[in-house]
Amino acid sequence: MFREEWRLHSHLFGGTRFGLFPLVVACLTAGASALLAVTGTAPRTVFGGLHALAFVFGLHTGSIGFVGRDSLRDLLGDVTLLVFSARTLPLSRRRLLAVFVAKDLLFYALLFLLPIAVGTASAVHATVAATSGIDAPVGAVASGIDAPVGAVASAVGVVLPALGTGLRLWLALTVSFVLGMGATLAGLGLSGRGVPGLAALAAPAAALAVAWRAGVDVVAYTPYGAFLDPTPSRVAASLAAVAVVSVVAAAAFDPSVRRPARTVDPAFRRLDARLGDPVAAKTVLDLRRSAGGVWKVLFSAAILFGVTVALVDLAGRITGVDPSVGVSFGTILGLTGFTTFNWLTQADDIDAYLVHPLSVGDVFAAKFRAFLLFGPLVGLAFYALAVGWLGGSPAEVAVGAALLVGVTCYIFGTTVYLAGLSPNEFLFDATLFAAFGFAMIVPLVPPLVVGFALAPVSGPLLAALGAGAVALALAGVALYRRSIPKWSAYRRRTSFD
Repeated sequence: MFREEWRLHSHLFGGTRFGLFPLVVACLTAGASALLAVTGTAPRTVFGGLHALAFVFGLHTGSIGFVGRDSLRDLLGDVTLLVFSARTLPLSRRRLLAVFVAKDLLFYALLFLLPIAVGTASAVHATVAATSGIDAPVGAVASGIDAPVGAVASAVGVVLPALGTGLRLWLALTVSFVLGMGATLAGLGLSGRGVPGLAALAAPAAALAVAWRAGVDVVAYTPYGAFLDPTPSRVAASLAAVAVVSVVAAAAFDPSVRRPARTVDPAFRRLDARLGDPVAAKTVLDLRRSAGGVWKVLFSAAILFGVTVALVDLAGRITGVDPSVGVSFGTILGLTGFTTFNWLTQADDIDAYLVHPLSVGDVFAAKFRAFLLFGPLVGLAFYALAVGWLGGSPAEVAVGAALLVGVTCYIFGTTVYLAGLSPNEFLFDATLFAAFGFAMIVPLVPPLVVGFALAPVSGPLLAALGAGAVALALAGVALYRRSIPKWSAYRRRTSFD
């Protein structure tokens, strides 16, 4: 499986460009972390956000279950996954799944989580040392408290603590990633086992909600809590949670389980009449008939919504200032545009469309129509839930909604321009990922800093954010339009190779 991962990605991008991918991740993470630290964001908040992202990344990686079931049903054409070969070969399903999960864990821990941890720890330590002129010990940086007065930090005094923090951060992020991946596989397995499975799935969620409402510091017993204060009880609780979800996932998840045959009304003509585009109608129909259907789009958005709630709560407790619900939720929920586009292009190959009298522009226009049907609307639905739950001033709510739509359109345009209809594959290219990361950091970090650190947001800042939202939407549409001639020319070149 490791050889196949390297063969696939090195064939797509070249061995050097794929090998440089961790370096690009480390540089982008270091830059973003340093910017957050310089603008006054506590290191503790930065580390908390990374743990949330690692958990979300694990949840998304666990959604391989959706892809696997679709590949078994032949919806994805020539996609073949080694982990699902137990259906046709005399191999143990549980052993294959265990090896696959172990491969994914090591692969992503080294490719993503290690450079993220090293880049963040180095940037935070260097920034704290530069701004305070003192040697900040590991515990002080990790917990976000003031470092004691000491000697001026030397190069060794910065590098050694950064390495120690980076190692602990890497281990904690890896545990968070495993917890997320196991939770998704366990959830998929239990949800397919009827009422008993759904009850078993709801029980721990209800218990956590009750504990949270009762004032129990649930976060203290997560990998993030163990990172801040690695006491035996916290470390044991984190490892126990990972062990439980892993055992449940191994026992409950079965990718070969098929839904019972059912009869459905023909929907293509109805969708075509409503959308006015047969390719857009096919895209929506493929999404509905794939494993998880439209629910997996909502699932991805719900994950981001939950992470945003946790980040807003954490930032409020650390800084003592309630973040702006509208600005913070609007900016972060706009990121659902990437996962929505990814699901809409999951089963696509441009060659399959061009056997018909269609141009590349026709296909991209249809994808844009389908995206507009799901992307902004799904984000706005969860945004309305956040505003109804947490409240917010009318001006901030309106600007937050504009930011959400602007960020969503901007992410769509950027992704299409860089990756075409293959967002999940080509963002493993070091060059493309660096461009994508820079394109995301530059416009998104300022509103996040405003939302988390400058609430309540003043009128001039709100006006600037509103104008920025419009600019992002226009930039996204412009990038989408520029992508059509770019990928049309690429298609002509590759057709003659």
